[in-house]
Amino acid sequence: MEAGVACKLNCPTWVHSERFGRKSTAPIAMHRHRVRVAASPQFPLLSSPNRQRWASFEVSCSSFNNFSASTLETGSVHVPYDEALMLKNKSLEAEQYLNGHSIYLVGLMGSGKTTVGKILSHVLSYSFYDSDALIEQEVDGISVAEIFKCHGESFFRKKETEVLQKLSSKKRLVVSTGGGAVVRDENWDYMQKKGIIVWLDVPLEALAQRIAAVGTHSRPLLHYEHGDPYTKALKRLSYLLEQRGKNYAKANARVSLEEMASKLGCRDVSDLTPTEIAIEALDQIGGYLKEEGGMAIAGL
Repeated sequence: MEAGVACKLNCPTWVHSERFGRKSTAPIAMHRHRVRVAASPQFPLLSSPNRQRWASFEVSCSSFNNFSASTLETGSVHVPYDEALMLKNKSLEAEQYLNGHSIYLVGLMGSGKTTVGKILSHVLSYSFYDSDALIEQEVDGISVAEIFKCHGESFFRKKETEVLQKLSSKKRLVVSTGGGAVVRDENWDYMQKKGIIVWLDVPLEALAQRIAAVGTHSRPLLHYEHGDPYTKALKRLSYLLEQRGKNYAKANARVSLEEMASKLGCRDVSDLTPTEIAIEALDQIGGYLKEEGGMAIAGL
């Protein structure tokens, strides 16, 4: 359900799947879905007309029992070499403290949880899951919007909790959760069982612009508002943040795109690449786990 982060990555498969809706995947049977990523100072380099160096990540997928590995696809992902190297270095630092614990990404709709989650899963060699996609698969493959329409939000939330319960028994996962997953206390219990929770905090105006650019039809919670797509999105997002803000703030780590843009000298958060956001997420995760409380949760 992610609208996707404004991308500077040369990875059209990801961008297209994020902007035009999640593809349905085959029925899940929880097989182990392993991701192998060639990411080291020696990874292959690609040239470009402006002589910028790009690193090529070769991604291959196997499986996981009871769930298919969501929308992850086999293929190549290209990112600027310097970003790829920094990403790999940050992942090596974080792995010292992660101890195989899963990462659960939370945040409002359109915050880039799926896009960033795939990057994190690649570089950490974790399996990636989109909880909304798993719910769709469990309800005969119909979309989240159709589930809301036919069964109601309470039915969807129940399924969401069931999915998180199943995932909670596994380690080495990156999970992109639905925007409302933070509302139920039991969801927090499941996510924290073997995981670290990371909040992608994106300014509301930027979220509204992203969602308006790709359309609001796939976002059932926006159907209650009136006006043009941007106004509808901004109104609903403001209401949702008011309702959920305290829940998001309980996350173990926070990635503030506004603070990132200021630190990196960007004029706007849309200038940030998904890789830069993933690097910041790893930095925040590492910082949290280095603290005494984080280390205790990680079993260190």
